[in-house]
Amino acid sequence: MATQLADQFIEALQKLESDHDVDTIVSLFADDCEVGNLVSNEKFHGTDEARKFWTHYRETFGDVHSTFQNKIINDHTVALEWTTEGDNGKGQDVSYRGVSILETNGDKVVRFFAYFDPKALGQQVQQA
Repeated sequence: MATQLADQFIEALQKLESDHDVDTIVSLFADDCEVGNLVSNEKFHGTDEARKFWTHYRETFGDVHSTFQNKIINDHTVALEWTTEGDNGKGQDVSYRGVSILETNGDKVVRFFAYFDPKALGQQVQQA
């Protein structure tokens, strides 16, 4: 089940990035999920806050696209190694790499956390 959910997550993220479709990615999360990353001081709980998290992610960039170099999957955990490239909405290129951990329960993500260098990303996003 985790393998299928990992593939669905990748497809949903790419749909979010290309079409601004937040609904598809949020539908993969459990009602009591927890979502976060190294940039946000808060953790987002539940699907309404997951929607807020993913909307903010997409609004951070102009064009954006993630590619996945590696997937490590066991019964209830997925690790995705990725590179995200695009622009900051102001004409400056953005490129950063990281790893996302998804904890799953059946066909839902119960916890998502992304690890990357927030300083490098912040400098790229804020360039005028």
